[in-house]
Amino acid sequence: MDEPLDDGGESERRTADAPAEWHGQRLDKVLVAMAGEFSRSHLQGLIDQGHVRVGGVVASSASQRVQAGQRIEVELVGTEESRAFKAEAMALDIVHEDADVIVVNKPAGLVVHPAAGNWSGTLLNGLLAHHAGASLLPRAGIVHRLDKDTSGLMVVAKTLVAMTALVRAIGERSVHRRYMALCHGELAERAFSVDAPIGRDPQSRVRMAVLASGKPARTDVERVAARDGYSAVHCTLHTGRTHQIRVHLASRGHPLVADALYGGTPALGMTRQALHAVRLGFNHPIGGQALQFECPPPPDLDFAWRQVTRKR
Repeated sequence: MDEPLDDGGESERRTADAPAEWHGQRLDKVLVAMAGEFSRSHLQGLIDQGHVRVGGVVASSASQRVQAGQRIEVELVGTEESRAFKAEAMALDIVHEDADVIVVNKPAGLVVHPAAGNWSGTLLNGLLAHHAGASLLPRAGIVHRLDKDTSGLMVVAKTLVAMTALVRAIGERSVHRRYMALCHGELAERAFSVDAPIGRDPQSRVRMAVLASGKPARTDVERVAARDGYSAVHCTLHTGRTHQIRVHLASRGHPLVADALYGGTPALGMTRQALHAVRLGFNHPIGGQALQFECPPPPDLDFAWRQVTRKR
């Protein structure tokens, strides 16, 4: 029989007295018969974590053999992914909020959306706790992302109508995003554009790269200052590919300061990639009025920026 636990629905306890046909079978195979909606590897993990008892004793191994008549008890704890979309109260730096949208200043280090290695503590979890309507929206209303170690402005929808309109606006390139960044090398050109397609690096699944087979991507770069082997730049996105600014500048031989993934090294006090979404502009998805927001960089990037842009 099944015995639901009063734990908010995060787990369920199932028990069964082993019939004759289970005699001599491996425990993990028996658990598949008891809970076929879970993978065998996940059930093996539950054994390793002490969530399974055989004859009242915590099971020691997935390979142990079951005897007819033994009581098998398993606490079915969901996978990390299944538990990811859960409200978690957190302090959000909200720059603007109305009935339809939220503009948030994301700190460096905060993951935007749950994924392998980061199934909790994400912006999505915080949005689910911030307002009830988030649970009714795909991705809690998130329409674009910033990398974990990139700080700055993001817009999030609070209703499905607003979300649909914002996704369309991003696709039409009418959402304007400007970044401040520090890169290695002193740029010779005052302004230039990098118009180069980006795709997954065939040599490394965690990297992106400029590839002929990639998706179109364009970044406008404006040099603000150059000093002592570094450049302070403003970057304007015309597309929103994964790691776009990081890849485009690295492809020109100017990786971002402290961006180890693309060849940057720590400098100027920066230990995370020197990138901040400083300005965000869009038309309100419901009212249509033009909105523009700016937020200063966090202390680490502000300190580094001033070192490069200070007057001689």
